[in-house]
Amino acid sequence: MSPTDLLVVGAGPAGLACAVTVLEHSPLSVTILDAGHGPGGQYWRQPGPAGGPDALEPAELADLHHDRATLAGLLRRVEQGRAQGRLQLRAQRHVWAVVPGGGGYAAHTVDRSRGPGQVTGSTTAARAVLVATGAYDRALPFPGWDLPGVLTAGGLQALLKSGGVTAGRRVAVGGSGPFLLPVAAGLARHGSTVVGVYEANRPGRWLREARAVARNPGKLGEGAGYAATLLRHRVPVRTRRMVVAAHGADRVEAVTVAHVDRSGHPVPGSEQRVAVDAVGVGWGFTPQLDLAVTLGVELADDGAGTAVVAVDPGQRTSRPGVYAAGEVCGVGGAALAVAEGRLAGAAVVADLTDGEVPDRAVGLARRLVARQRAFAAAVRRAYPVPAGWADRLTADTVVCRCEEVPYGAVRAAIDDRGAHDARQVKQLTRAGMGWCQGRVCGYPAALLSSGCPGPPVERLVAAPVPLGTLAGSAGAGSTSGKCGTLGT
Repeated sequence: MSPTDLLVVGAGPAGLACAVTVLEHSPLSVTILDAGHGPGGQYWRQPGPAGGPDALEPAELADLHHDRATLAGLLRRVEQGRAQGRLQLRAQRHVWAVVPGGGGYAAHTVDRSRGPGQVTGSTTAARAVLVATGAYDRALPFPGWDLPGVLTAGGLQALLKSGGVTAGRRVAVGGSGPFLLPVAAGLARHGSTVVGVYEANRPGRWLREARAVARNPGKLGEGAGYAATLLRHRVPVRTRRMVVAAHGADRVEAVTVAHVDRSGHPVPGSEQRVAVDAVGVGWGFTPQLDLAVTLGVELADDGAGTAVVAVDPGQRTSRPGVYAAGEVCGVGGAALAVAEGRLAGAAVVADLTDGEVPDRAVGLARRLVARQRAFAAAVRRAYPVPAGWADRLTADTVVCRCEEVPYGAVRAAIDDRGAHDARQVKQLTRAGMGWCQGRVCGYPAALLSSGCPGPPVERLVAAPVPLGTLAGSAGAGSTSGKCGTLGT
């Protein structure tokens, strides 16, 4: 297979916007690889393919997507590119490594598009690469969080968007951040009784961010829409409240919610027990940096201690031919990701051809990026993780679910054996050595040990790969995976 000019890893808002910009302003070819079953990413996640009379159609869940007009425009241009033979969109491809070679880059991929048990490997060569791998949910442990029915807030939304599934009849949504509102609104619209949205921070923090809010009136309109939905469905929104425990036998049956004082600690005696059959708790998102880190690009601090990819005004990274856009450059939402994707596309056109994107379009994208990044920074300041998030952890509360490492063991590693970061906690307790490779427990382990998110871990293999796929040559035969799987 001949090399493509631009390889886009991730078919979310940033990846689609970059690909479309390149198609519109150059003769370059584009290949998009994505682990999902189709374009849209997590933000515009579409229902999975299904047959039969009860199969879901995307239109049935259209109300879950904000700014559908932008998605429709991007997908229309993607289809035009495919019809012209200039764009390939390959879904259900898990990119486990991107390495330099041959004057460009090669992406090693696990192909799961043929269905369960039919896994193959392949390699895609490209002159340039856009890393647009998005972000994943940030979770913090609490007693009972390993019960069935306890999910992240993003997990609740993913079930709803991908299959129209409401995780429960009575659902609590907790944590911190504006993302809680669309999750609760979507559940309410689709039949769940949302017993409450429990926001750990106080709304008054937004008064300090008036300038960023005023520069982004669209965000106010979006938030007002979610608020109206919650009001219509009589969903209570409780601020300075935190889910501190989940209870149940075979699955979650109730949660305990406590009041949070001004210093961020749950107030003793303020606990309230609420009956539920599902709960989703989210504390923001962590950029998915696996590929960026192994490529050796420079990283930066997002202002709240989280590492992100450092880019120039054109979304170029420190490595020639590697661009980044979207949540890997800092979590800020779909509008920011689209604008960054357009800037990255313009840079690709300028770097690989003699052409250019009109200055007006580039200038507009840069202004959007500046405004949206300012708003994202305001969100980070307004919704910090409460200082007392770990106050109610007990010695037997599981911190690492993969390896079943309890809080008592993590605490002992820190207090008795001097662990001062997540890596040392991992070495002393095995927390982070399981299937998720610390994507779930790494963040709380870092907060407990060092008080900050900590640096990203370098993973030479960024996605689970069957050993048979690794053993064969690139693109060679399939394997059932029975020979074992190499985790990340």
